[in-house]
Amino acid sequence: MATAVVSGSASGIGAAVRARLEADGFSVIGVDIRDAEVTADLSAAAGREQAVAGALDAGGGTLDRVVVCAGLGAHVEPIANIATVNYFGAVDLLDGLLPVLGNGTAPAAVAVCSNSAQMAPLDDHPLVKALLDHDEAAARAALDNGGDGFIAYAGSKMALGRAVRRRARTWGDAGVRLNAIAPGPVETPLLQGGREHPLYGEAIKSISPPLARLATPAEIAEFIVLMLGPQAAYMHGSVVYVDGGHDAELRPERF
Repeated sequence: MATAVVSGSASGIGAAVRARLEADGFSVIGVDIRDAEVTADLSAAAGREQAVAGALDAGGGTLDRVVVCAGLGAHVEPIANIATVNYFGAVDLLDGLLPVLGNGTAPAAVAVCSNSAQMAPLDDHPLVKALLDHDEAAARAALDNGGDGFIAYAGSKMALGRAVRRRARTWGDAGVRLNAIAPGPVETPLLQGGREHPLYGEAIKSISPPLARLATPAEIAEFIVLMLGPQAAYMHGSVVYVDGGHDAELRPERF
């Protein structure tokens, strides 16, 4: 039986990915702060080490798929945890599991980014640089010096997308495909928390993608499973927008 690791497996997109993989016959090792085979706090370095060690132990030396879904929205406080969970909680798990993924059958991984990464001029923001430099102290300092929840969220997702692309050669050499998906708003507990926030709620409620509805977790999970499977065997190092046309509407001349 093939084995997959899914972070953020207790709710939202992660729970939907877990259900979809299990329906395909996978044994799934969930990683989350609660209700998972491996419980860990991904906002802390020790928690991320615990997550990697737990997943490696549960996998017994072989893994075939990894999906890093765990994430925090712009409304969560302290805002530094948004960046540490969304970025370090993803890349530390990916990098820590790569050697064992290389032993798997048609191994592949997907990181969940966001179309929010392109909604603000963050290309040269100190937060993005600090994250890509893997400097957690500098990332926290960047947010202490004028950051807010949206910068933490969008900046961490931008950095994660870049991290996936930067790993194309290394992961390809290891025989493991790595891609990212960038959804728009998805009907999850995370989104509902944002809707209820006094600062971000109205902006979130006003989002209306060209397809005139928001995605369900199951729809995003379906595409993630496609990206992991043999139909996508030549997809590698890509960041794919699955957002009902939202990014295309906001940036029609850039892709």
